[in-house]
Amino acid sequence: MLSTSATIWPMIAHVVLVFFLYIQLGRKRAQALAGGYSGESFRENLSEPKESLLVHNNLKNQFELPMLFHAASLALYATTADNVGTVILGWIFVVTRYAHTFFHLSGTRLRYRRWSFILGLLVLLGMWLWLAVWMIFN
Repeated sequence: MLSTSATIWPMIAHVVLVFFLYIQLGRKRAQALAGGYSGESFRENLSEPKESLLVHNNLKNQFELPMLFHAASLALYATTADNVGTVILGWIFVVTRYAHTFFHLSGTRLRYRRWSFILGLLVLLGMWLWLAVWMIFN
């Protein structure tokens, strides 16, 4: 239907978030090392310093549900099932990931973080349902 780069742009926006988190993780870990944290823990992957724990956990989150987003986006694109609606859903999903990250890193706003996750999950479900319907009828 659409099969343009419009389907890919939300994926790129998510990748930007992931790289931002890697930069933040490096900064927080450097601060921890400067503050006396032992580098041995990093090498052995035993623990994460308090200074970088939230960023570390959020970065891990970006390799859970978002992987289904990337798979759905690529499948929609490859099967030409993408359209304006699926592109909008893709952008909404990415906005929920940015919101989830903001709420996660800015403090204890678990209530808001939870709702951003649930909305992203429902949007992603919609993308996969559309793909299934498209595949059944085309």
